[in-house]
Amino acid sequence: MNPLRRYEKIMETLLAAREVTVAELTEALGVTGKTIREDLAKLEERGLLARVHGGAVLAQPNQLGILSPKREEAPNAAERREIAASAAALVEPNEVIALDGGRTTLEMARQLADQPLTVVTNDLLIIAELSRRERIRLVVPGGYQSRNVLIGAEAEAYIRKLNIAKAFLSATGVHAEYGFTIYSGESVGIKRAWLETAKASYVAADHHKFGQGALFTFARLDEVAAIITDSGMPSGTAERFRQGGARAIIQGSGSDEL
Repeated sequence: MNPLRRYEKIMETLLAAREVTVAELTEALGVTGKTIREDLAKLEERGLLARVHGGAVLAQPNQLGILSPKREEAPNAAERREIAASAAALVEPNEVIALDGGRTTLEMARQLADQPLTVVTNDLLIIAELSRRERIRLVVPGGYQSRNVLIGAEAEAYIRKLNIAKAFLSATGVHAEYGFTIYSGESVGIKRAWLETAKASYVAADHHKFGQGALFTFARLDEVAAIITDSGMPSGTAERFRQGGARAIIQGSGSDEL
């Protein structure tokens, strides 16, 4: 298993359990304790975890990635609802929109009015939510299941054939240098497909994710039309991210900070 794949597995384990031991990782990944300790040191350098005696814990208490869909009321739920309301307000009747997998995009799906609309999504929870709407047409790109999302080359190829007006993407971290980042390398391809196919793309991320970086970058800050965040973002943060290349930041109130 190559180092990047090990890093990804280590972070997935941490995001689910919040802490992990060297012994557990050695057994799960089939490598030596020395290799695991070196991996943990590399991830600590990136600020993704903190090493403790015999293992590691998450570096940030509210660090979020791809978690179990059963954990509905996770931290920052109020911020997600605020962001989702702003995102849903950007949707026009009869549009074709894409909803990437994620908690905030799921909340956006819940807030979408039952109107003539086509929604393309690879998130199984969003599919379940919108299947109850009579006027919304659902399109599923296919692929293979990884947790609660469908990914893979088949899904990416299908997406690239579509005429998508707006895509709403999720991110684990929004970093001035690294751009939009996630922990799962498997999801980079499908995020690029949404981004490169849609006429306009938006990233939905609460203010806690600003300044955070994860393992894989899927887009630069200037590749999306706007970042949609909540009203809790400090006023100075918008200017720092404008300098980093962000084109616009829409806060929960609907105002544009840039």
